[in-house]
Amino acid sequence: MPDYNALINFLLKPLLRHPDALRVDFESSKSDRIWVRVAFAPEDRGIVFGKGGRTVQAIRTVVMATAQEAGQNVRFEVFDPTPNVDRDEHQAPPTEIGDRPRIQVEKPKRRGVIQ
Repeated sequence: MPDYNALINFLLKPLLRHPDALRVDFESSKSDRIWVRVAFAPEDRGIVFGKGGRTVQAIRTVVMATAQEAGQNVRFEVFDPTPNVDRDEHQAPPTEIGDRPRIQVEKPKRRGVIQ
């Protein structure tokens, strides 16, 4: 059986600003199905997920390829230990689906035409 804890520490710790907050939990079943749950500091969320989720998808691919080589099935999940902390206090949540916060932008001044 692969050492998933060492693999995930190897892949994630260099990315994190707070590597001591990294938690890796495992759960396995009798049918070689393994659930790997990872938790880290909320400040590191953007770094771990990457642009468009590419970084976390690459980590998931490496973990799944390692499991496939060992003849196992793995489900890799990111666990958020504080689900309500990442919301800004000064920004109210949207009340309806189409209701987004609006940003006030000053319109540019129109320049006169030089002839």
